[in-house]
Formats: sequence, C-alpha cells, structure tokens
Amino acid sequence: MRLRPRQAIATGPPGGVGHGMHPPRHLQPDQLLETELGGVETLRNRIR
Repeated sequence: MRLRPRQAIATGPPGGVGHGMHPPRHLQPDQLLETELGGVETLRNRIR
C-alpha cells in the first residue's frame, strides 16, 4: 500500500479498551467521534 500526501491511517485502540474503564464506557449510537489530524483537518464520524 502506498500513502500519498494528505492520506492517513487511523488504527485506534485495541477492542475492549472501554470495557476496562471504571465505569465501563462504550461508543453509543448517534455519538460524534472527532479525530484531529495534526491541526490540519478534523475527521468526523457519526456512530450508528
């Protein structure tokens, strides 16, 4: 796979990380997940 300028790979944490929190936290439907890419741009994804 070749990366080109302005492309990014987002891997995220391993599955189950939220379950280990106290209290457990999980993404819920209709939440908005925002990922900032080095102050250049923000990627926004709505959880279904």
